[in-house]
Amino acid sequence: MHVILIPGLWLDASSWDDVAPAVRGAGHRLEALTLPGVGGTAGSMRTTLRDWVDAVVARIDAAPGQVVLVGHSGGGNVAWGAADRRPDRIARVIFVDTLPPAPGAEISEFPVVDGTVPFPGWGFFDEPDVADLDDDTRARWAPRTHPVPAAVPTDAIELTDDRRHGIPVTVLSGPADERGIRSMLASWPRFLAEFDALEDVTVVELGSGHWPQFSQPDRLAREIIAALE
Repeated sequence: MHVILIPGLWLDASSWDDVAPAVRGAGHRLEALTLPGVGGTAGSMRTTLRDWVDAVVARIDAAPGQVVLVGHSGGGNVAWGAADRRPDRIARVIFVDTLPPAPGAEISEFPVVDGTVPFPGWGFFDEPDVADLDDDTRARWAPRTHPVPAAVPTDAIELTDDRRHGIPVTVLSGPADERGIRSMLASWPRFLAEFDALEDVTVVELGSGHWPQFSQPDRLAREIIAALE
């Protein structure tokens, strides 16, 4: 299977480095993406979430046959936006500690500095998100983060084709099983409606924080491979 790996905010293609070898070893073709404007150069400040979705759609169009999209965190919004654009080309979407966004949803809001959103540091996040990242892991990855264009985290995702609901979905959830996810979404009715509209969804609880590609890459790779079978 042709698999496109989509990083979350502040991360580039290298964020999948500890996961990719096992998935390739299972016989799959991988593309790990660095999305436009990551790095926060002056010329990239006008980059939008749509530009990120367009970049993934271009890779889908260039790939042979069916494609699986894997999106981590905010990359899940990008994956779902691209799946909405090419529902007939997507064999499955795998969400890594995130969920399919509702139409018009944004990723989140973070402090903007000089037209970009820099990585806010591990201390910005809730303790459950970072509890399984030891000091060495934090020290290894913090310098490898990059600012992202200011518009991307708060741009509304465009979803217009209801055929996306027929795409098989796997949710590799850090802390929650399906019951826990549904309980959480009870406070977010638009997201619950999107989740309920999925015709084929599997939830796997990883028991991790928000960055399992760093804290338990072997387990994450195994679950991605299992979802591809």
